Amino acid sequence: MTDQTVIPAAERLVRNGEFDLAVYEYGEPSNETVLLVHGWPDDNHLWDRVVPLLAGRFHVVTYDTRGHGRSTRTDRTDDYQLEAFASDLFAVADAVSPDRPVHILAHDWGSVESWEAVCEPRAAERIASFTSVSGPNLDHLGGWVRSSLAQGKVWGPFTQLLSSAYTGLFMTPGVPRVVLKPLGTEKMWSRFVGLMNETSPENITLGPEFRRDFFDGMRIYRANILRRMAGPRERRTEVPVQLIIARRDVAVRPAGYSDTKEYAPTLYRREVGGGHWLPFSHPELLATATTELIDSLRTGAQTRALRRAEVGREKGAFEDQLLVITGGGSGIGRETALAFAKRGAEVVLSDINLDSAKETAELIAREGGTAHAYQLDVSSEEAVAEHAATVITAHGVPDILINNAGVGAAGDFFDTPAAEFDRVLNINLHGVINGCRSFGKAMADRGLGGHIVNLSSMAAYTPQRGFAAYSTSKSAVFMFSDCLRAELNGKGIGVHTICPGIVHTNIVATTRFSGVSAEEEAAKQQRFDKLYAARRYGPDKVAAQIVKAVEHGRDVVPVTPEAWLQYRFNRFAPAVARFFAARVKLT
Repeated sequence: MTDQTVIPAAERLVRNGEFDLAVYEYGEPSNETVLLVHGWPDDNHLWDRVVPLLAGRFHVVTYDTRGHGRSTRTDRTDDYQLEAFASDLFAVADAVSPDRPVHILAHDWGSVESWEAVCEPRAAERIASFTSVSGPNLDHLGGWVRSSLAQGKVWGPFTQLLSSAYTGLFMTPGVPRVVLKPLGTEKMWSRFVGLMNETSPENITLGPEFRRDFFDGMRIYRANILRRMAGPRERRTEVPVQLIIARRDVAVRPAGYSDTKEYAPTLYRREVGGGHWLPFSHPELLATATTELIDSLRTGAQTRALRRAEVGREKGAFEDQLLVITGGGSGIGRETALAFAKRGAEVVLSDINLDSAKETAELIAREGGTAHAYQLDVSSEEAVAEHAATVITAHGVPDILINNAGVGAAGDFFDTPAAEFDRVLNINLHGVINGCRSFGKAMADRGLGGHIVNLSSMAAYTPQRGFAAYSTSKSAVFMFSDCLRAELNGKGIGVHTICPGIVHTNIVATTRFSGVSAEEEAAKQQRFDKLYAARRYGPDKVAAQIVKAVEHGRDVVPVTPEAWLQYRFNRFAPAVARFFAARVKLT
C-alpha cells in the first residue's frame, strides 16, 4: 500500500437535526464503505495520507464532526456530548451507505465517539467493524479505573492520570485560550505533533479552520470526561473491534484497554511503536490493519497478523509470524531457523546449497514446524529481488527477516586479489543490503512493523591483521544497520545487529586464505577449525541470542563474552586496540 495519489472528493452536506455535517466521499460508491472519523483538534484532513491507500478498494468517507471544519458550529457545551456525536455518525452512515453496514476507522475523540455508536443497539445492523486508534471507550476506562483501585492496583490508574493531566487545563473555561495560544498555530502544532510522533511536520495536514477547531473543540472534554468517569455505564458491543494501540501515546496508556475483551467479545489488539497521531505517521499501518479486518469478515480467512492480534487466542511466542532467513542451510542460520520454528514461526529459508536448505527444512518438519527451502545467491541483486517476489507471492510479507548468509576470508591485504575482496563484500555486505532492499521495503510498505536481523561480527569493531576483507564487510554491515535502524524507526521495524565472536561453525573450515598454497590453506582451515571447536561455543547459543534480540528489541548484540568485552573496550580505548592490532597477527 504505497499509493499516495491525491484523489478528488465528492462533497455534500448531511443534515442531522439542526446540524449540517460536511461529508467527503472517495472511490467507487458501490464498494464497501469505510467511514473515517477524526478527533481533536483535527478535521477530515487528518486522513489525507490514509484515504489514497483505501480508496482503490473501498468507498471511503470522511466528514467534519460537529463544531469542526465546515460542519455547523455551536457554543453550547451540551451539543458536544457523545450521544450527539454518535447520532451524527449514524446519520452520515445512513446517507452514504443506506443499504449496507459501514466499517469505521476512527482516531482520538473520533474513536471515543465511535465507541458510543458501536455500543448502541443500531450498531448491529449499521456497523460491520470498528478499528479504534488511540481512543478508549470512556465508560470502559472509568470502569477499569474503579476496578483497579478496588483491587489495590494503583500504578495503572496513576500513570493514566498523569497522561490525562492536560485535560484539567482543557476543561477550565477561558484558560486554554490564554495558556495554549502559542501552541494553537498551524506551524507550532505541526512541529509539536511531528516531534511527538517522530515524523516530519510535512506529513501533518491541518484544516483551514484549525485555529478555531483547536479551542472550540475543547468543549468535548468538558461535556464528557467527568460525567463518564464519575458514572461509567455498562456498554457492550457485538461489532468486531480492532484496537490500534500506540506504545508512545502521550494521552492514552495501553493498560487502560486491558479489560476491553469483557465488553467486545470479538476483539483484536495491535500494539505499535508509534505516537498518538498514527494517521499522520503510520498511514500504511492503519490502511493495512483496516483492510485485513474487513477482508476477514468477508472471506472468513485471517492473515497471520490478524490471527496474532486476536485477543483470547492462545499462541506461541512467534506463532503466526513468517520468518525469512538466508544462509539457513547450516551453522548459525540452521540453528536460528530451528529456534524460531520451535516457537511457532513459519520459516522460509534459503542457501546457496539447496540440499543443505532442504535438510534444515526437513529437521523443522520432523519437529512439527513448517518450513520452505529455496536456493539463493545473496550476492546477486536480481536473484534476491526475484526470490523476494516469489516468497511474498507464495507465503506473504515476512514479519522477521534475518540476513545471515556470509563467508569467511583471511590473508594480508596485498595478498588478497581484488576479485576475492569483491566476492567477500558482495556476499557479506551486499547480501545484507539486497535482502533489506527487497524484503525490507515490502515490510515498510505493509506498515505493520517487524524485525530485521543483520549478522555482523566481533570483527566489525576489532581491527586485526590478515582480515581486511572480512572485517571491512562486517564493519560496513554494522554501520549500514545503524543507518537503516534510524530510517525504519518510524515504520515500527526494529533492526538488530548481531555480533558473534569465536563460534564454531562450518564457515571456519571453508574460509579462504589468500597468499598461500592450497596445501597451506587446507592446513590453516583444519587448525582454526580445531581451535574454534575447542572454544565450545556452538551456533545454537548465537541463535538463542538472536531470538532474545527480537523478543526484547535489542539493537546491538555482541554475543560471546569476548565479543561483549571487545565491544566496550574498543569504545573506550580504541588506540589500545589499534596498538595490539599492529603487533599481533592471528593468521
